[in-house]
Amino acid sequence: MLPGLILILLTLASCALFVIRPVWFPLAVTPDALAFDRQFLRTLWISGLLFIALQLLLAWSVLRKRTNSPGSRSNGHFRLEASWTALAVVLFLTLSITGSRSWAKVAVTAPEKETIEVYAHQFAWHFRYTGPDGKFGVTGPKFISDAGGNPFGIDPDDKAGRDDIVSATLRIPAGREVLLLLHSRDVIHDFFVRELRTKQDIVPGMEIPLNIRVDRPGTYEIACAELCGLGHSQMRGVLLAMDPNDYAAWKRAQETQR
Repeated sequence: MLPGLILILLTLASCALFVIRPVWFPLAVTPDALAFDRQFLRTLWISGLLFIALQLLLAWSVLRKRTNSPGSRSNGHFRLEASWTALAVVLFLTLSITGSRSWAKVAVTAPEKETIEVYAHQFAWHFRYTGPDGKFGVTGPKFISDAGGNPFGIDPDDKAGRDDIVSATLRIPAGREVLLLLHSRDVIHDFFVRELRTKQDIVPGMEIPLNIRVDRPGTYEIACAELCGLGHSQMRGVLLAMDPNDYAAWKRAQETQR
């Protein structure tokens, strides 16, 4: 009897952790993040109710067993086993399909408004914007100089790159679609912003597009979510979602300083 009661108490304690609501997700700031949260809660409710039902059924089976009853042999129940196996398969496929539909809605096409290059390397983030000409300058490994303020390796002889804006902070206009072009100089990194519910690996030698939109102005942390070396824990950046007018004024100020 005691094991059955302990099982019931453990089940109730597990449920209390979600009812009391300890530290939960940070605020979602994009439509995609809200869709991911809804899918997560949908999955949590379904799996949670099944967990409670199965644990209570197990506790009931333990409680009703007589300690002095002789052992009995069972050959199983084929129809019952086939039914719950089929139900598990249907639930798994349904949740997988609905989750895949939410992820497939994340666009990676170039928006008309803004394209920003993201450059990751051990152990820092840098970001590049086009100047008035709307073109990124040509880059090359031999031109890379972190100490000289050229982490991207922009060719100084390329006219298109002379007005490029390089920043250690990712500034974007709030409420607008932005295309990030992700690059890595050395090893695999991962672009992760909690409030966006977005993680995207950055593979050396590849340009990986990531479309984001932040509706709520504010400051958010960019973390590397892929172990990339001894300084991995210190590889943090800042995403600053600005009022569109303030963002435009910032870009104009950067251009006049050149």
